[in-house]
Amino acid sequence: MLKILVGVIAVLIIGFVGFMVIDPQINQADVNSYIIDSENMFQVTIEGEVVNEKTYVLEEGATMAELIDAAGGLTDNADTRSFFLDATLTNGMTYYIASKYDESDICNDTEIEKVNVNADDALTLQNISAINSAVANSIVTHRNENGLFYTLEQLLDVYGIGNATYNKMRNYVILHT
Repeated sequence: MLKILVGVIAVLIIGFVGFMVIDPQINQADVNSYIIDSENMFQVTIEGEVVNEKTYVLEEGATMAELIDAAGGLTDNADTRSFFLDATLTNGMTYYIASKYDESDICNDTEIEKVNVNADDALTLQNISAINSAVANSIVTHRNENGLFYTLEQLLDVYGIGNATYNKMRNYVILHT
């Protein structure tokens, strides 16, 4: 048992040294750069139509523009009407950039029909299947009482919209024209 343990440790050390030789860019300074200063930094995740979907560490008060920039930019299929570049981000949130075209459409030549949650009335909002009359009325009420939606994720604050409904509707709504 001791011989196996010593062998595993030896392999790990040799592997680490090997990676240091293969990639000399790996050093202690790089490792320390990932330590988060919890007073000024926070983590947010971005998904959808960006080049690199993952979690990023940004400075407090960062905007959607900074997150998109950190993610390497938008893809050609990104719907720029689904977010505001100046929207301030919240620690721990996952942000989604919606598609402009239906991903099942091989030619990508027909845009997805969408509704504007910041401008359309309750009847128009019901044009997408994920929004029934109760949810549509809740969206309009929430918008009237709290102001515009600046990110799609703010729809989760609307009474009647949970994760399942949000996931069904997020590709079919826009925030501005």
